[in-house]
This record gives sequence, C-alpha cells and structure tokens, in this order.
Amino acid sequence: MQNIGKIVVAAAAVLSLAACGQAAKTETAAPAGPAVPSSSAAQAPQSKGRECTADDIKTTGKFGEKPEITIPDDCDPPKKLITKDLSQGTGDGAKAGQQLEMNYHLVTWSDKQVLDSSFGRKPFDLSLGAGNVIPGWDQGLVGIKQGGRRLLIIPPDLAYGEGGNGIKPNETLVFVTDAVSVAAA
Repeated sequence: MQNIGKIVVAAAAVLSLAACGQAAKTETAAPAGPAVPSSSAAQAPQSKGRECTADDIKTTGKFGEKPEITIPDDCDPPKKLITKDLSQGTGDGAKAGQQLEMNYHLVTWSDKQVLDSSFGRKPFDLSLGAGNVIPGWDQGLVGIKQGGRRLLIIPPDLAYGEGGNGIKPNETLVFVTDAVSVAAA
C-alpha cells in the first residue's frame, strides 16, 4: 500500500484473517487501499468497439451462495463505475458512515480469473465512505440493502490504478457483493 494511513487497516485485516486460520494469500482479499491514478504511459489493448455494460457480465448464484462471474470477450472494460442490483434486499439503503458486513467474489478483467472470494470465510467489515476500501466500493455500495446482492464493475482509477495488493496495473475489477449486514443509521 502506498498510503501510510492505510497500513494500519491492512495490518488489522491481515491479523484478523491470521487469527481465523486463513492463509497469507488472503491478505489481498480485503478491498482495502487507496486508488492510485492511472498512468497514460501504459499502452491500451486493442479496442473491441464498445464498452461492456452490466448486462454483458453474467453471474450465477443467489444471495449467500458463492457466485460465478463470466466476463465476455467481445467488449471493452467500462471506463466508469457500474453497479447493478442482482437482488434487492430489505430495509433502508446503506449510507456513508454506516457499518457494513460484506461477502465478495472478485474476478480481474484482464485475465478473467478469480483473484479472491470471502465466501466460505468471515465476511468483510467496513465503514462505508470512510476511505478504508477502494473508492469503487465506497461509491458503489451506497444504497445497498441488507440481504442485497450487487454487481460492481470498477475501473482502475477507482481501484488500484498502477497496481498493488496483488492487482495488476490498470486492472478493472468485477465484484459480486452480498450485504450480510447493514447497521441501522
């Protein structure tokens, strides 16, 4: 992590995962960390002629089940944050400052591989909007309801920019997230 203020959060996450008997590999699991601006020096891959939409991304599974995410080959990663509710949940939508308990499944756009998943482990805790996670989560989870499942397609400028935490430079991230708990405001 490049921001010293985030090291404490990462260390706490690693210690809590270690206490749960998780392998060191899972330290990249938590979507913690600041966005790092993308460099225009990196050469862009050949365009496919159109940006993907949320409807182009295929997902399987219901809330609470480990999902599968399929990214198509016939469109480019979106340049803006895309969210899509896959199931609504109940109650009030999450707002900045609320505590959330989330499960997530992460696939990287460039190689279409699962990088991490919290399903089968303890859900990830965060304070929405506090800057303890990537900006794509702080922005993309606003309004999610307890019991809701949401697709997040996060461009590099709202994720890890030049890379970090096991993420390649200029990587678009695709998450399916489940709101296990949304604390009352």
